[in-house]
Amino acid sequence: MANHQSVEDVPLNAFHQLLCVRSGGGWVLDGYVLSIIGVAMVPLAAALELTSFWQGMIAASALIGIFFGGFLGGLLTGRLGRQKLYFFGPAIFVLCSLAQFWASSGIELFALRFLIGIGVGFEYPVAGSLLVEFMPKKYRGPRLAMLTILWFAGAALAYVVGNALLDTGRTDAWRLVLASPAVIGVVLLLLRLGTPESPRWLISKGRTAEAERVIKKVYGPAFSLKNLPEQPAETKVSLLSLLHSGYGKRMLFVSVFWSCSVIPVFAVYAFAPTVLAALNLKGAWASYGSVAITMLFVVGCYIATKLINVIGRRSMLIHSFLWSGLALLGLGAFSDGTEMLVLVLFGAYAVIIGGAQVLQLVYPNELFPTEIRSAAVGLGASLSRIGAAIGTWLVPIALQSYGIGFTMYAAAGVTLVGLLVSVALAPETRSLSLQEAASLSR
Repeated sequence: MANHQSVEDVPLNAFHQLLCVRSGGGWVLDGYVLSIIGVAMVPLAAALELTSFWQGMIAASALIGIFFGGFLGGLLTGRLGRQKLYFFGPAIFVLCSLAQFWASSGIELFALRFLIGIGVGFEYPVAGSLLVEFMPKKYRGPRLAMLTILWFAGAALAYVVGNALLDTGRTDAWRLVLASPAVIGVVLLLLRLGTPESPRWLISKGRTAEAERVIKKVYGPAFSLKNLPEQPAETKVSLLSLLHSGYGKRMLFVSVFWSCSVIPVFAVYAFAPTVLAALNLKGAWASYGSVAITMLFVVGCYIATKLINVIGRRSMLIHSFLWSGLALLGLGAFSDGTEMLVLVLFGAYAVIIGGAQVLQLVYPNELFPTEIRSAAVGLGASLSRIGAAIGTWLVPIALQSYGIGFTMYAAAGVTLVGLLVSVALAPETRSLSLQEAASLSR
C-alpha cells in the first residue's frame, strides 16, 4: 500500500530530537561566546593595559563579525549546502577561543573576536535552515522559537562559569575564561557528526537521488520524494533578484521587524544597570533588578514558544510590539516613579517582547523558498545587527545628553515602527507546510 503521508505531518522521531540538540547547541554556544567577554573584560583590560577605545572595540568586534558572517554564511549555505557549513561555526569557536588564551594585545583580541562573530553569523542561516527543513510543521514554530531561549541559557552559563574561573584567584584566570567556549565547541562538533544534508536543498540542486536516500534514512523505507511536499521551482530565485521579485516585500518586512525587535533589547540588556540607575534604582535595587529582568526575558520567550501555534505568528508579533511599546512609553512618562513601578514596567517589557524575539528565527526561515532561505536569513541577521550596534552605541550618549525619559521614548518609537510594519506586512504562516509558507501565490 502506498504511503501518502507528508513528512511535514509525521510525529517527532529520534532524528528530529537529535537535530534540535545539534542546532540548539549552536545557540547555547553563541550566547556563551558572545557573553563571556563581559565577564573577562575588567581583568583583561587591566592585564593588557587596554585603553577605553580598545575596550569598546573588543566589545563591539563580535557584532561587526556577525554582520559579515550572516551575509556571507547565507550566500555560501545556499550554494554549498547546509551540511558542509554546519561545522564551520563550532570550529571557529574552538580555534579562536583557544587562541585568545595567548592573546597579548587589544588588536589580537579584536581580530579573534571578529572571527568569532563571523562564526556566530554563520549559525543563523546554517543551523536555522537545516532545522526548519527537517521539522514537521506542527513543531516547526516552537522548535525554532526554542533557540532564543537556548541563547539566553548560554549567556547565563557564561556568567556562571566565567565568574567561577575568576574566583580561583589565578592571575591568568581571564585567559581561561576566554578559552572556555572551546570545550562546548568540541562537544558540539562531535554531536553534529553524521548530520545529513537537507533533502530540500538537494532537490533545489537537482540531486533527487541523494534526497531520496536521506528521506528514507530519516523517515523510514516507506517514505520517498513523493512524501516531501516540495519540488524544484519552475523559476529559480536568487538573492540578487529579491528586490524585483515578490520576495522584496518579505525581505523588507523581515529586516525592519527584526531590527526593531533587537535594537531596544540589545540597548536595554547591555546597559541594564546604567538604565536602572538612571531610573533611580540604586544599589541592591539595580543589582537584583538586572538579574530579574534577564530572567524575565527568558520567561517571555518561553511563554511565546507555548503560544506561537495557538494565537499564530502575525497576531503574536503585533501584540508583542503593541504592549511592549506601551511599557516603554510608561517608562518614559514615569521615569521618576517609584522603584516598584519602574521594575514592573521594565519587567512587563521584558516578558512581552518575547513574542517578537522568538519570531526573529521563525519568520525568516518560513517566508522564503529553499533556494534563497539561508541567504535571506543571513541578510536579515546582518541588517538587524547594524541597528543593534547603533542602538547600543547611542544609549550612553542619549542618557547623558537627553536623559532617561527621552531614551525610553526613543525606544518606544523604534517599537512603534516595528508595530506599523507588522500590521502592514506580517503574514500568517501557522499550520502551513514549508512550501506553502514560502509561496507567493497564497
